[in-house]
Amino acid sequence: MEITQVNVKPEEREGSHMKGRAYVKIDDALVIHNIRIIEGKKGLFIAMPSTSREVVNEEGETVVVHSDIVHPINQETRDKLEKAILDEYQRALKEAE
Repeated sequence: MEITQVNVKPEEREGSHMKGRAYVKIDDALVIHNIRIIEGKKGLFIAMPSTSREVVNEEGETVVVHSDIVHPINQETRDKLEKAILDEYQRALKEAE
């Protein structure tokens, strides 16, 4: 797998841990949109695109369930995506200064 393009849009919102959004093109054949860049307790990380829906649990309560739409199958691929996106995020921040 070759990451052939990364685009990042920094987004700063007061009170939000989200720092931006990215899209990644893989092998000039597949694009993944809406990858979020999040500031966590241990630093920046990426969150893959997801969807949410309400379901009724065994106790009869309505709860929200989140499911990834797309995600890496192994840690090596996740690390490669995260590095490419976070490197581009840092470059975009420096360019904006």
